[in-house]
Amino acid sequence: MADPVSASQVLDALRPIIDPDFQKSIVDLGFIKDLRIEGSSVAFAIELTTPACPVKAEFERAARERVSAIDGVDQVDVTMTANTRQAGRQSAAGAGGGQEEVTLPGVKNIIAVASGKGGVGKSTTAINLALTLRDEGAEVGILDADVYGPSLALLAGVQGRPETTPDRKIMPLYGQGMKLMSMAFFMTDDSPVIWRGPMVHGLVKQFLTDVKWGELDYLIVDMPPGTGDAALTLTQMAPLSGAVIVTTANDLSLIDARKGLQMFEKVGVPILGIVENMSYFTPPELPDKKYYIFGQGGGERVARELGVDFLGEIPIDPRIATDGDLGKPIVVSAPDSPSAQALRKIAGDVVRKVAMLSVKHPPVADANITWVTS
Repeated sequence: MADPVSASQVLDALRPIIDPDFQKSIVDLGFIKDLRIEGSSVAFAIELTTPACPVKAEFERAARERVSAIDGVDQVDVTMTANTRQAGRQSAAGAGGGQEEVTLPGVKNIIAVASGKGGVGKSTTAINLALTLRDEGAEVGILDADVYGPSLALLAGVQGRPETTPDRKIMPLYGQGMKLMSMAFFMTDDSPVIWRGPMVHGLVKQFLTDVKWGELDYLIVDMPPGTGDAALTLTQMAPLSGAVIVTTANDLSLIDARKGLQMFEKVGVPILGIVENMSYFTPPELPDKKYYIFGQGGGERVARELGVDFLGEIPIDPRIATDGDLGKPIVVSAPDSPSAQALRKIAGDVVRKVAMLSVKHPPVADANITWVTS
């Protein structure tokens, strides 16, 4: 009769599986949870730092193969879970910004999607990134912080006016599987918003402090374009985990992208990377041809010059505009398109970077082990 399988055997079999971001074993990182051994059956969970981990399928396959190879193991049950960790945050209080610090109970990470100027696809990028994270199982909210030109209602295909609770909290609307808040939900006509700085400051603060966001893994903030009052208020007041800068390849957009990036750096907000939108166009009849309408390689060049990561290119696809206007962002309407695939990869890279910020001192092996032998 073979000796009973031990917990140490299982952990030793799993130890060679290395997380590519942290360059450590998933055992030493404490990712193995609830290890249970019953005779020849072994069950355990692999708890990742984000549900959008791009290598979770590879982890599951490798774990199953390695544990199945242990002498005496006939059955392996691997459960993939995620516990989104809260990244270190920087706010006005820590950066000398002069603004009061706000907190959002229950919101683990706040990611700003910004641009130095309008018209580069920032809002479209923000909602598609959010939808990608939702598809991976994360609890996601979107704050449309563009007071003067809110677009979330259109892009999400959601209309209505938020309700308030007895304690005067604002309930976000719910659509596309996410919690949503936008100035557009409070507007009754198409008249322009004409507000001065103090009014904008007050509204931004209210959206941060008075909206009942509940439990969220990620709150995506669609930032106002540029570096004006609303953008400055958010970067100084909101406890941002990091920022993504969206640009196009032409020189004017790149100049403004530099300004936006510098705004975040001044208040100590980590730059997660630069995204180049509308990078090239591929005609349907010429699938191997790329036309770089706005220039080639500008986003990558600026990222290299400024010492930040380049997250990738999003190709031009007419459906991004047409379907977006119908409340069907491209990761929903055309999930297999090159643009949707690029956005999913970018989303995965973004949350991996946030996870890395949250694990500056990875835990030593911390497996929650129980076992029963028979």
